Amino acid sequence: MSDENPPGLDLARLREYLDRERPGLVTGALSARVVEGGRSNLTYVVGDGTNRWVVRRPPLGHVLPTAHDMTREHRVMSALGPTDVPVPPTVLLCTDDSVLGAQFYVMDFVEGTPFRRAEELTALGPERTRGIAESLIDTLADLHAVDFRAVGLADFGKPEGFLERQVRRWGTQLDGSRSRDIPGIDTLRERLTRRLPTSPEPAIVHGDYRLDNLLVGPDDTLRAVLDWEMSTLGDPLTDVALMIAYSERHALGDQISDVTSAPGYPGTDELVARYTARSGRDTSALNWYVGFAFFKLAVILEGIYYRYTQGQTVGEGFDTIGAGVPALVARGNAVLEEE
Repeated sequence: MSDENPPGLDLARLREYLDRERPGLVTGALSARVVEGGRSNLTYVVGDGTNRWVVRRPPLGHVLPTAHDMTREHRVMSALGPTDVPVPPTVLLCTDDSVLGAQFYVMDFVEGTPFRRAEELTALGPERTRGIAESLIDTLADLHAVDFRAVGLADFGKPEGFLERQVRRWGTQLDGSRSRDIPGIDTLRERLTRRLPTSPEPAIVHGDYRLDNLLVGPDDTLRAVLDWEMSTLGDPLTDVALMIAYSERHALGDQISDVTSAPGYPGTDELVARYTARSGRDTSALNWYVGFAFFKLAVILEGIYYRYTQGQTVGEGFDTIGAGVPALVARGNAVLEEE
């Protein structure tokens, strides 16, 4: 790891804060590196020569309202710690912006691979790839089965009117990042607003559930579910639909992981059937949810593109990310026409 301060992380101030809040936790000089691959919150691996931790903080510069809530991520992972859903153990949450310029939290480092490319799974072979994909779906069903009241998350969201608020929220996020014309995106937004389905029983929703947001151990077990910044209480079918949207490479191009094209990776129908069997939920009317998933992805990528144009991102690959937005919008409209 680098000994220099990466953008957004002052190691001296971090060390001072950790020594004050968790005396004895750090035993040597801190070093850090930025974790590449994330497109939203900034993630760093920090070590003292003996132990390693992960620090998460919001992006630099332009931050949309309600986005990048460190308190939210820290709270849901802390609550899920005793459940069957694998999450990294949390260390502390800092809400004092004066330490690093923004809120942040620290969690234990978990060894594992966030599979992002098909060739990574191809190297494991079809049988292992299938097993990992099945574990991905089983873990999602297990998350949706957690009694959110029993783990202290009864006030983590407002399930009533969830879908209506989601469409409105992502529309607001879009308005906050508008810098160019995107054909069809307002039509997609209007269609989603007019055709709201009736939600099933609420659950803890991850909000960005996909294989490269999970860490897989060398024994192919899922070690940790990461990136909880969009989590809430709401309609669990939004997680299922987003998983489907991520699998459609023709719409997403190179902007999203292509793991679903690896030999042995189950098809969408098979994965949805497995989720349905394990969760006992009705998944027969997913088109609206998939259309919404494409809208949400389009807004997320447009927000990242906006930050890139303002020079407010850290890492590589942001220069092409805006090119995928029109295809997402077109696919969302097409899915709703299939209803």
